Amino acid sequence: MPASKGPRGSSKKAKKTGSNVFDMFSQTQLAEFKDGFQIMDRDRDGFIGKQDLRAIFDEVGRLATDGELDDMLKEGENNVNFTTLLHMFASRSSGEIDEDDVIEKAFRAFEKEPGEINSEDLRHMLMSFGDKFTAQEVDDAFDVMDLDEDTGIIDSDSLVSMLTANSN
Repeated sequence: MPASKGPRGSSKKAKKTGSNVFDMFSQTQLAEFKDGFQIMDRDRDGFIGKQDLRAIFDEVGRLATDGELDDMLKEGENNVNFTTLLHMFASRSSGEIDEDDVIEKAFRAFEKEPGEINSEDLRHMLMSFGDKFTAQEVDDAFDVMDLDEDTGIIDSDSLVSMLTANSN
């Protein structure tokens, strides 16, 4: 019995400190962030750099300019390690950055052309990464989106307007 109290007591003590970014998230959230970080860290050097970001954008079929990539990296002071990524998420969840902007940027990253998201690409991403959606969940989400069934294109302007307070 005493052996089981030791680890339990020490983990409680670590959680009570509240002084670091790891205390702001649940263990499940930290595991999800770590998984996401590992997906983005393409060269496995422990940092998300410009080439990692370029590879991510290439994978989703979106071209990103050097300026766009540089702007993204400025938030993390050019190389983003896991702790820096957590600080970035913490600042967003604490209201330091407008959540509507985050939502808009997330969906804009899937655009191949301004205002257009390929539904099959989005379906693949939703079912493959993070909290994976089921086919039924994706179908349900697509039912409320402005989706051209002939072309498979989602109107991202409409989607962003629906999900945010912005009136683009």
